[in-house]
Amino acid sequence: MANFPTILALDFDGVICDGLIEYFQTAWRTYCQIWQPAEIEPEPNLAESFYRVRPAIETGWEMPLLIRALLTGITVEQILLDWPNIVPQLLAENGLKAAEVGAMLDGLRDDWIAKDLAGWLSLHRFYPGVAQRLQELQGGAVKVAIVTTKEGRFVRELLQLAGVEMPSDLIFGKEYKKPKHQILREFLAAAGENTTIWFVEDRLKTLLSVKQQPDLSEVKLFLADWGYNTLAERESVAQNPPVQLLSLSPFAADFPAWLKIS
Repeated sequence: MANFPTILALDFDGVICDGLIEYFQTAWRTYCQIWQPAEIEPEPNLAESFYRVRPAIETGWEMPLLIRALLTGITVEQILLDWPNIVPQLLAENGLKAAEVGAMLDGLRDDWIAKDLAGWLSLHRFYPGVAQRLQELQGGAVKVAIVTTKEGRFVRELLQLAGVEMPSDLIFGKEYKKPKHQILREFLAAAGENTTIWFVEDRLKTLLSVKQQPDLSEVKLFLADWGYNTLAERESVAQNPPVQLLSLSPFAADFPAWLKIS
């Protein structure tokens, strides 16, 4: 097991759980509260466009802005290429602050959960084989941690729904307010020598931020090809040798299968 992980760090959205339907519904509710459109039902093709550009989003509060961008004529291609620059423009044009949008989105989601938890949970699905694999790893030699920009309380609810019994102190959610590379650094500091971390993430930008940390050079990086990323990003992994493309079937298998992926 020397070449296999002692700590397996996993993103949640786009690696463990697919919440695209819930994201759109929550984003649309928030959009309606901010912009108060005449029609409270979204246009028929809006959800599909939203799903296509979801890889551009870094944190959840940006989702209503994504809908705003699409409805004001910013193209899917522009969003995928230039989203970090589009976000501040949208905030300024509409007199919004990120924290306010985030608080509104979280409040609407909380209200939805309080009134209809079963309905809210039903809009999420776990990728095939992932929940079973997570449960198999619990209590074994490999410590599994979830490192996500989703709030930890939502992660715990969803894991419980999927039958995964995981210690709460190994779920590092948005409330930690730290970049993922810093959380990985703290794992290393706490675990000491002979620690091997494997990190699975569906956002290439996040993996590259880890790659840029000299003290994290030994962390093995995997891009989940089933998550919220684009074909161009998956193809670009060939130019970033420390990042390895990972498919769902080896993820659900044992660790030697991961290393056979080119």
